[in-house]
Amino acid sequence: MSATGVLENASRLRAELPPDFTDGVVASLFDDADRIARRTVTADSRRARPALDQVLDRALTHRVWGFVVMGALFFGVFWFTIAGAAVPSDLLYRLLVDSGHSWLRGLFVDTGAPGWLTGLLVDGVYLGTAWVVAVMLPPMAIFFPLFTLLEDFGYLPRVAFNLDRVFARSGAHGKQSLTMMMGYGCNAAGVTATRIIDSPRERLIAIITNNFSICNGRWPTLILMGTIFIGSLVPPALAGLVAAGSVVVVAVLGIITTLVVSWGLSRTVLRGETSVYSLELPPYRPPQVWRTIYTSLIDRTFKVLRRALVMAAPAGAVIWLLSNVNVGGASLAAHLVGGLAPVGWLLGLNGIILLAYVVAIPANEIVIPTIMMLTMTLGSVQFGVQGGVMVNLPDAQAGTVLVQAGGWTLLTAVNLMLFSMLHNPCSTTVLTIWKETRSLRWTATATLLPLALAFAVTGVIAAVARLAGWA
Repeated sequence: MSATGVLENASRLRAELPPDFTDGVVASLFDDADRIARRTVTADSRRARPALDQVLDRALTHRVWGFVVMGALFFGVFWFTIAGAAVPSDLLYRLLVDSGHSWLRGLFVDTGAPGWLTGLLVDGVYLGTAWVVAVMLPPMAIFFPLFTLLEDFGYLPRVAFNLDRVFARSGAHGKQSLTMMMGYGCNAAGVTATRIIDSPRERLIAIITNNFSICNGRWPTLILMGTIFIGSLVPPALAGLVAAGSVVVVAVLGIITTLVVSWGLSRTVLRGETSVYSLELPPYRPPQVWRTIYTSLIDRTFKVLRRALVMAAPAGAVIWLLSNVNVGGASLAAHLVGGLAPVGWLLGLNGIILLAYVVAIPANEIVIPTIMMLTMTLGSVQFGVQGGVMVNLPDAQAGTVLVQAGGWTLLTAVNLMLFSMLHNPCSTTVLTIWKETRSLRWTATATLLPLALAFAVTGVIAAVARLAGWA
């Protein structure tokens, strides 16, 4: 028989093996090793107490309790973030947006600066960056150190271990759980991390689905929506818990979406065998709290904030120009929002949100500030202020602006949270996907598939909510 015939025969026989055959082989090897060890190794009859790491692993990697502990820990991180960020966010808003904007605008007016220059630099660039700092800095300064503490302690590899089985059942590589965890920091980093997957087929699945891991730039959107709208449904004493729970639910939905899409890809355009690998759990390490807080603030919080500010400054200028350049008696922003409004309505959103996502393609971090700026600019007439100028509302909070000026409802907030979880990756991630795949086909798939899912899911929820009379 020729070499080609041997390979074809081997492939045919391999396909006839049961799906769990390789798992059984690995399990039998460990069983044999355990049996040999029991026969040949003697131990002190006085049984020592199990080590602390063994006790922890029994709970953290348990088939059932491992997921319970995982949910409880992440819930605690989000609750602490939401509860702790409220006061500093309010202080920064009053300092930078209320007082700072008024003082800077007065300074420009007193020096005789042209109105267009004052508007562009103060109402556009400055206010855009001020909104980013006020909205993003407090939750990031709390969330990232907490997340880093879990990472340094050695818990995140245990999360990957727990998820390994479900990824294997979805037809994906178990290491995809590790790349997914990297995606929670940055999707571009998560895509790059897929290099640890040897199988090209399974690596493509991991690249396409990494967008469903909620990156740094999307956490502020989820936290703000959960705080303003979901938390307001219950008494104030429970608001923080419910808001944190809503963020955890969206994060879990992101994991479920990753598994479902991976399952679909592995059984259609990316069919093939699932690879088997060994995952070694690192030892637990006592986290160095102050060092972790310092490094997470420098390496993550301020790095992400700097990137957001770099994008927010030109975005603020663009929004001011769109709001002040008139065509046919209305601003360009009004024309664009009006054109996108029918699509936004179908999705349970609005034209401002869709325009904000177009402006924020370079960075997800500026979505909420862009929405706030467009909402206050276009809806400022409701507050007795002429349109086309960013306004500072007395004692205004984000919820007041969105509800009164934007006409937002609970449906808008819920669908925005889902849209934020599902929508297309940012331009940095798209460029990274292209560099990793060198394929226009797979880059387009990784970009457009999440967007199509975002439109489908929010559209169905909006239709059901309206038919049921909930919106």
